[in-house]
Amino acid sequence: MTPTPGTPPTGPGRPRRPGRRLGVAAVAALLLAAVPAGAAVSADAATPKSATGPQGQKLTVSATTGLDPAGAKIRVTGEGYGTTSGIYVALCKDNGANRVPSPCLGGADMSGGSKNSQWIVPKGDPYEGELALPFGPGGTFDVEIEIRSEGDGLDCADVPCSVVTRADHRASGDRTQDVRIPVTFAGREPGEPGGEGVDVPAGTVSYKPVAVFTSAGKPLDLLLHPDSKKLYVGADNIPDTADTDERGLYVLNPEDGKAESRITDAPGSTGALRASAAARISGPLPGDGVVYNYPLRGVGSAKAGDTAATGVWLAGSTITDIAPGTAPGTVLVAQGAKLSEIERATGTATRSLTLPGGTQFAADHARGAVWFSDFASGKLHRVDLASFAVTASFDLPGTDSIAGFTEVDPASGAVWVGVNRSVLVFDATGKPVKTLVGKDLARDAAFDAAGGRTFVAWQDGGDLSDPANDNNGTLTVYDSTDFTPAAKDLSLPGNQTQLGAASLAVEPGGATVFVTSPAEGKITRLTRQVSPLVTQAPADRSVRAGEEVALTARAEGTPEPSVRWQVSTDGSQTWRELDGATEPVLTFTAKSAQDGYRYRAEFRNDVGTTRTAPVTLTVTEATGGDTGGGNGGSGDTTTGGAATGGDGSTGGDSDGDGSDGGTSTGASGSSGGSGSSAGSSGSTVGGGSVGGNTGAGTTSGGSLAATGITVISVTLLAAALLGGGLLIHRRARRRTSGLA
Repeated sequence: MTPTPGTPPTGPGRPRRPGRRLGVAAVAALLLAAVPAGAAVSADAATPKSATGPQGQKLTVSATTGLDPAGAKIRVTGEGYGTTSGIYVALCKDNGANRVPSPCLGGADMSGGSKNSQWIVPKGDPYEGELALPFGPGGTFDVEIEIRSEGDGLDCADVPCSVVTRADHRASGDRTQDVRIPVTFAGREPGEPGGEGVDVPAGTVSYKPVAVFTSAGKPLDLLLHPDSKKLYVGADNIPDTADTDERGLYVLNPEDGKAESRITDAPGSTGALRASAAARISGPLPGDGVVYNYPLRGVGSAKAGDTAATGVWLAGSTITDIAPGTAPGTVLVAQGAKLSEIERATGTATRSLTLPGGTQFAADHARGAVWFSDFASGKLHRVDLASFAVTASFDLPGTDSIAGFTEVDPASGAVWVGVNRSVLVFDATGKPVKTLVGKDLARDAAFDAAGGRTFVAWQDGGDLSDPANDNNGTLTVYDSTDFTPAAKDLSLPGNQTQLGAASLAVEPGGATVFVTSPAEGKITRLTRQVSPLVTQAPADRSVRAGEEVALTARAEGTPEPSVRWQVSTDGSQTWRELDGATEPVLTFTAKSAQDGYRYRAEFRNDVGTTRTAPVTLTVTEATGGDTGGGNGGSGDTTTGGAATGGDGSTGGDSDGDGSDGGTSTGASGSSGGSGSSAGSSGSTVGGGSVGGNTGAGTTSGGSLAATGITVISVTLLAAALLGGGLLIHRRARRRTSGLA
């Protein structure tokens, strides 16, 4: 097993590395932390998949979907990585942009023995060899790691996971090496945290009533035409408007509800035209228009602009349901328990079947089946469309009450049956898979195949003497695959069953939904809203005073969210909005006083508020290396140096404080040594004998993200000790990391 961070490798057969290397690894490995950068993942869902990093790095993973949860070997390659810092390659929990991907499978491999992660370093790095692999030309690498869905505190069945690269423990604050590629194991899709939702979770979907149409009498059925985009409404007369006959087929503009056309007349039993309601809409005609049933036994068709419907009057009993037939000129009709396929032009039945009982059905032409509901007997019958015979029957539990609807999901073939206050879902073979229970009566269902969502209209019973009734219905939205809620439930005030069942129409993609309320004589137009979901978030920044800072944050949502940047000067205890900071990119010139400030973006729309995780700005003083050195001496921010007469006090800041989070040491001869300061804390050390004229300084980065304590690089410190011959320890300044 790979040692956990902070634990040196042990066990038989493990050769001991030199003490200086183990010391660095043991201290720095306490930091298993990295912030994933937003990466542009290739659109192809198949493997391999690639992502681009913040400096143009290209990361490629050989397999990303459907991985074996018990274990899988994947090939990970990279190019364009920096040759000045090492990286880790590992599988980690993906906490979203600017959030630490932790925990990681196998921890950070600083022992060289892990199969779950790889450590890759520049050529000549002290750890190259047994512990780490070297980069190839141009910052390339090609490694293989073994990953599984669960282990070391990671469970990719419950959380989103990604294969990531990040800077190693010696440069934990460096975000330029962060690249991530989401991976999924069999049966699991990746998640997107998308920031921190304040009042509702980020990306919360809901529906909002935006218009009420009262231009179509008493609406009974709806169809949004797939070609013409017109809203067809089958309507009856409203009883309390006796002076106006509102029966007919209406064609509405779906945006404003204005009636573009109304077809009131259709052929009756004698063939003569008469005013008729439009009871049920069978389906669309090519281009425009619909086929529909008008009472009692009429089958007609009409389109926008027609003055009357064309149709036929069937023999037999009242039509109780209707659907498209197997040929362009036919329809399927139920007349009670009798199912027939009818020629629309003549009304002739080409074939018929009498079932044990029932009144309504749903046709699944893609799978050659009709599902016929017999609510009285509690049975669901499957009729094969080719043979026109019953091939199977299934139980409908709880059907001794109010019959609702029978609909088929065109994407999966699942059958949704509304019964009383429940919806029973069967798969395409008739196997029961789910029972959804509501507080109202299940009256209709509509499917958004493109979005994988199912919409269900529930109506109140309308009897206010019943404690279960409140006169308000409900719209619910479910994921069509796993039946989980896909949007917040929406109350439908006044939508009750006393004067007819509600019906639904859904725009492809689910952005707009129409629901009828026959009792109120209205159609409500609903639009989808989504609370802000962060798609890009800023990362911690380390700059020198006077440098330009640019922080970027973006979010998606409906309606389009606004953004306001906020700052905290007291470690996230309090926040205030920055004046005028209302753009996705916040730019400003860093000042020393802003060191440790935290920033975040807050996105708002009508649905909710979402914030990015706070990021920390580290501002260090610009080094004085170019001005130090007295009589021509100079202080270099990396190694330190001086000519004759150099003054060590001018090579860095006055208290030995540097800018890069490390410790500097210097040694010089002549009359007064010179040294350089680099890092956020350190000491300037001068010394030597008469005639000496050289100085040396070293820099070591790597602060512990959890504690803010500066870590001294033992390797480079030893080099400085040998070069200067003297080491003086000074107080190290603590600095807060700012990681959330």
